[in-house]
Amino acid sequence: MKIAMFHYRGRTSPGIVIDDRIVDFGDDFQTALDILKLEDWQLREVWGRAESRIISAPELVQSVADVTFDAPVPRPGKIMCVGLNYLDHAAEQGKEPPSAPMIFAKYGTAITNHLAEIVLPPNSAEVDYEAELCVVIGRTGRLIPIGEAYDYVGGYTIINDVSARDMQRQDKQFTRAKSCDTFAPLGPWVVTKDEIPDPQILSISLTLNGEVMQSSNTNQLIFNVPFLISYLSQSMTLEAGDLIATGTPGGVGVFRNPPVFLKDGDDVAVTIEGIGTLRNRVVSSQQSAVSSQQSVVSSQWPVVSSQ
Repeated sequence: MKIAMFHYRGRTSPGIVIDDRIVDFGDDFQTALDILKLEDWQLREVWGRAESRIISAPELVQSVADVTFDAPVPRPGKIMCVGLNYLDHAAEQGKEPPSAPMIFAKYGTAITNHLAEIVLPPNSAEVDYEAELCVVIGRTGRLIPIGEAYDYVGGYTIINDVSARDMQRQDKQFTRAKSCDTFAPLGPWVVTKDEIPDPQILSISLTLNGEVMQSSNTNQLIFNVPFLISYLSQSMTLEAGDLIATGTPGGVGVFRNPPVFLKDGDDVAVTIEGIGTLRNRVVSSQQSAVSSQQSVVSSQWPVVSSQ
């Protein structure tokens, strides 16, 4: 089942996507996460209601082409990311696979929607793309055994872990470089785990202006989904709505020859088998309404010397 948040005629609702239609459940739930947290038998009941509404309540059914999608989890409590987690991504850097997951955080204010703009910040000239499978946690857990990890999965979606490579070099760590506003496109919906029984066998790709830049399979993951859930839960409580960005395959722009970085007007699309396609347009900060709203704030920051 595909669970989404969408806008239509001034109304924001959670909905169930069936083929090319979306069924409004805004009278029953406030958010997509409310549906994701349901037990399996309750999800089956919601699916049955969605199918019946197509016939009995056509006013609650819209064409997917006519609505605007929000990120299915617009403000996650945590975005936990895994670096260097694909064999082909390690190979393109000439590095050995890590012996333990490289974990870093990405802030929730970076989240943006399917078909929304990725805004190039004025203080970076090397913004890169990263196609990633994203796990949405469905219920709270800590010290989760690997064998029980899937019990804590609400579903799967797509995230583009957009990254400012020059900021990474300056900071010698990832947080600021990965957390710029709009640097976490998410969606367009969450697919429940019953539709993806094995997330380690999915094709994953990214195109830039129609050209394939990344093409791989989640069977290249070094640390798989159950391991990551268990590993992270040994240190922190995982809560419903938390996201785990599982890493990106080879083909990122910074390791190409010559390097390829995002520029104003680019079209970026990430496709994962069994989920769908997340698409975004790239704009410069000068062209974006987001940047104009924040320019007063950013102009108050002093220029810091390198001393």
